[in-house]
Amino acid sequence: MMHKKELAKQSTILGIAHHDYVKMLNAHAFFKTSSHTIGEDLVQDTFAKTWKYLVRGGKIDVMKSFLYHVLNGLIIDEYRKRKPLSLDLMMESGFEPSADSEDQLMNMLDGKAAVLLIALLPEKYREIIDMRYVRDLSLQEISLITGKSKNSIAVQAHRGLEKLRVIYGLQ
Repeated sequence: MMHKKELAKQSTILGIAHHDYVKMLNAHAFFKTSSHTIGEDLVQDTFAKTWKYLVRGGKIDVMKSFLYHVLNGLIIDEYRKRKPLSLDLMMESGFEPSADSEDQLMNMLDGKAAVLLIALLPEKYREIIDMRYVRDLSLQEISLITGKSKNSIAVQAHRGLEKLRVIYGLQ
């Protein structure tokens, strides 16, 4: 167990962290859960868990990253707790499934065909199109992976899409 001096020190550190990071943590939690109430509860749980960790003698090198790590774990737990709604309950509340399943199937098949056609692109476009639109990486992430500037990545992605449209027969 900690001495009173150490507890006071840890309490001060956590109080400062709360003051500095609570707004950012609440915004992050709201973005992930789409609920202010749930988000605020998760942030409070984050600080409670952090306090328990500190009281047990845990060491925290970077408070901000530690708090986000704990919060993200709690958000994941929250996702797992959510129960999927049954179709019957959804229909009782006014939801009607789309009768347009044929259009949805055609869109899905068109997307799969487009992904297969990426292999027909020249290598310099194929890699960029795959990373940008199949793996859904940002221009910044692609830039870091390839060592090219974000601007050249954007240009190659645009040109690759144009070539893909020609191959697919949209132009």
